[in-house]
Amino acid sequence: MSRQDALQGSLPLLILTFLARRGPLHGYALATQIETLSEDDLRVEEGSLYPALHRLEEAGWIKARWSKTENGRRARTYEITADGRRRLQSEEDRWKTITAAVGRILKHA
Repeated sequence: MSRQDALQGSLPLLILTFLARRGPLHGYALATQIETLSEDDLRVEEGSLYPALHRLEEAGWIKARWSKTENGRRARTYEITADGRRRLQSEEDRWKTITAAVGRILKHA
């Protein structure tokens, strides 16, 4: 399984987690922080990140607005919504269930 494949199923969870814990961020900052904290084990491509952000926005879990970055450039900044916080909790629960099940299988198979 490639790193990209591993990231694909967890990207919404990671995005919601960063926005909940770190506040509003633009796409580049999200990608950079995911890569940095994973010690470059997870690489976020634009072709995955921005469609995921768009899907989360359409679902009402995040909202976007235009703002200025630290460098004075315009960027879309994303922020988690109340519905997004509820969804984050269910996504975290689902992730814990799945990873525990895979762990049991790896241990006992």
